[in-house]
Amino acid sequence: MTEYGPGQGPGPKPVTEDELARLLGEQQFAVLATNKKNGHPHVSTVLYAWDPAERIVRISTTAGRAKVKQLRDDPRAALHASSADHMSFAVAEGTAELSDVTEKPGDAAGRELLAMTPGFDDPADERAFLEQMVKDRRLVIRLHVTRLYGTVLAG
Repeated sequence: MTEYGPGQGPGPKPVTEDELARLLGEQQFAVLATNKKNGHPHVSTVLYAWDPAERIVRISTTAGRAKVKQLRDDPRAALHASSADHMSFAVAEGTAELSDVTEKPGDAAGRELLAMTPGFDDPADERAFLEQMVKDRRLVIRLHVTRLYGTVLAG
């Protein structure tokens, strides 16, 4: 571990968009920022899946959450993910799209939610998952990423 003097610390180093995309892919938890009607941000910790080919962040949530209402009012959002040591971070900005709420096990929204998991070896577990998604009134937030930025602190 590098020692720093009083008031000193690591400085930022240039980072490529590929490195930022890789950081997003290495993490599972991040902070999603949406916009409240009063202009203040609403932030919440979320579990997400990053699709670098499509440049989409997918987040599973329930229909009654504040972030869903806020995204219906204003689809602009940002996702902040940091490395495990917090020496690097990536922010994915974009416009959110909401899937339908899953209403029948195995419908399109349920299949999209299922695709966000590592999968199930037992078909009974998959069925149970899809049924639970319906009970939870889950949907997918799709953040279509238009801008990536962040930094890596040189250590």
